Amino acid sequence: MKKFKKETIAAKAGIGSDTQHGSIVPPLYLSSNFKYEELGKEQEYEYTRETNPSRDHLINALTQLENGLGGEILSSGMAAITLVANILNINSKVILPHDCYGGTHRLFSSLAEKGIIDAYFVNQGEESFCKKTIGEIDPDLIWIETPSNPLLQAVDVKKISKKAKACDALVAVDNTFLSPFLQNPLKLGADIVMHSTTKYINGHSDVIGGALITNNQKILSKLKFWANALGITGSPFDSYLTLRGLRTLGIRMEKHEKNAAAIVELLSTHPKINKIYYPGLPSHPSHTIAKKQQNGFGGMLSFEVLGDLAGVKNFIEGMNTLPLAASLGGFESLVSHPYTMTHGNLTPDQKKEVGISESLIRISAGLENTEDLLKLVNRGLNKI
Repeated sequence: MKKFKKETIAAKAGIGSDTQHGSIVPPLYLSSNFKYEELGKEQEYEYTRETNPSRDHLINALTQLENGLGGEILSSGMAAITLVANILNINSKVILPHDCYGGTHRLFSSLAEKGIIDAYFVNQGEESFCKKTIGEIDPDLIWIETPSNPLLQAVDVKKISKKAKACDALVAVDNTFLSPFLQNPLKLGADIVMHSTTKYINGHSDVIGGALITNNQKILSKLKFWANALGITGSPFDSYLTLRGLRTLGIRMEKHEKNAAAIVELLSTHPKINKIYYPGLPSHPSHTIAKKQQNGFGGMLSFEVLGDLAGVKNFIEGMNTLPLAASLGGFESLVSHPYTMTHGNLTPDQKKEVGISESLIRISAGLENTEDLLKLVNRGLNKI
């Protein structure tokens, strides 16, 4: 299906593959094990922790959407990140964004504290990062999150990947915020692309999952070995539901972005807003990079309101019908407060260094009617 466009790949994933009864939609294989056809003969499916047809339909679709060679479906986004950490050797040097997702920061900083790896959290958007920092650290892995959570900073994947290759480092990119429809890191030079499929790929806020895709056979073999060894592969039922969500990903991303852009336009001229973080704005520091390597600006936005924490509370209470929750990418719009939620594990100094203030609010724009959504945001603004 590589000749098809992304919408067609997603819509046709697994369709008509049932050879037993001719089911159009691929059946759900809940079996934990599979019958051996012959003693001593290897077969495609033996035990679901290792391989399962329902999981394969999902990873095959994502592999095509990301222009990869293969990959693995994991039990969560954090399981996917953990798997990447496990293909590294002891004392490997890992460079990560200083403004990365709180869970990513927690995992790698904890591994560093145990002496398993060396973790360096740096501003990858600085000009000196490629020119100087990478060479000085000589990393084994560069972890990229673009755009970042929650400040939506984009970094140049192609430029970083080129520099990484010069020092024989792997590049892994968290592509959760954009999905395969709006960005393809493997095409830009990355070795691994990661998704929390919990978010946009599933899109219905009812499944936890993760995925890794690579275009390197050696890396793929390591990922599959360690996924099976650690026992963190995704369940068949979760994979089935996620594939169901994937089929509408293209059209959903269009609406997510439309609603996010409308909210940004509303906030841009509002007197109670101090700052807006959205790569679609020409004033955003990484607008040029985002425009170059992305196929759109996505459905996530962040902004700072007047009144610090009190202003945040008033805004959230004023909207009241939009849930306060830490996730994103679902059909429903969600509001979150990074300072106390997604990045609550960081120290005050770390939050200040990254730029996460008490007045920062993040919105995941859902699929509601645009006018209705703007009314709700306005209601919150009026309460500040």
